[in-house]
Amino acid sequence: MKLFVTVCAGAMLAVLASAPVAMAAEEAGAGGSAGMIALGAGLAIGLGGLGCGMGQGRAVASAMESIGRNPSSVDRLMTPMIIGLALIESIAIYALVIAFSLQGKI
Repeated sequence: MKLFVTVCAGAMLAVLASAPVAMAAEEAGAGGSAGMIALGAGLAIGLGGLGCGMGQGRAVASAMESIGRNPSSVDRLMTPMIIGLALIESIAIYALVIAFSLQGKI
């Protein structure tokens, strides 16, 4: 897991380091910034979906584990879990909206 976090952090730093290059290319009117915008759109939906999927998996796994330990807590646990999953899914929808808005700029 630590290796995965390290790789993700390195990839995000590489993308953030290339952002000034993309800004300079856009200001100069070069046509090469379309590739950077496409890369940003792909990363927005990819990392958004990855993070939300991992978060939903951990939330449901924890909820099912606690239900397994105490089956009478289903009615108190299910509603907050559904609300939490909806909030996690809204982050994925925001990532999709960002990806679509970036695709519109190409």
